[in-house]
This record gives sequence, C-alpha cells and structure tokens, in this order.
Amino acid sequence: MGIVFCIGMLAVGAILTLAVDVNTDVVNLDVVGLVLMAAGLIGLAVYVSIFKRRKTQPPHPAAPVVVEEERHHLG
Repeated sequence: MGIVFCIGMLAVGAILTLAVDVNTDVVNLDVVGLVLMAAGLIGLAVYVSIFKRRKTQPPHPAAPVVVEEERHHLG
C-alpha cells in the first residue's frame, strides 16, 4: 500500500464515520469507517517503518574506521 492509498483510507473512513448520517439495516457505516481508519493507520505505520528502513544504508566497506580512545589521568 502506498502512502496516498493509506491517507485516502483514513479520509474515507473519517467521512463515513463522522459525516455520513445514513442508517441501513445491512451495513453499519460507522463501523466500516472505523475499520477503514484503523487499516489506514496500520498501513501508514508499516509504510513509514519500511521507508525509514530502506532509507538507512550501511556504511561503504571502504569507509575509514574511526576508533576513539579514552585516556584517564590519575592524580
């Protein structure tokens, strides 16, 4: 799922839950809206975590290794 699709699910879910005032015997639109918003939030969290992981790259093998030494002077 892309970020646009997740945000779209959030928006459609919010509209169904908060703005639509239609009562049907078959489907409860408030529950459908809440499920869409939950799925959109989960999808957005997964997308962001995967995108963040892809963006982080390990250092190049030829990169110099920095070694820090700590010296403690007594007295």
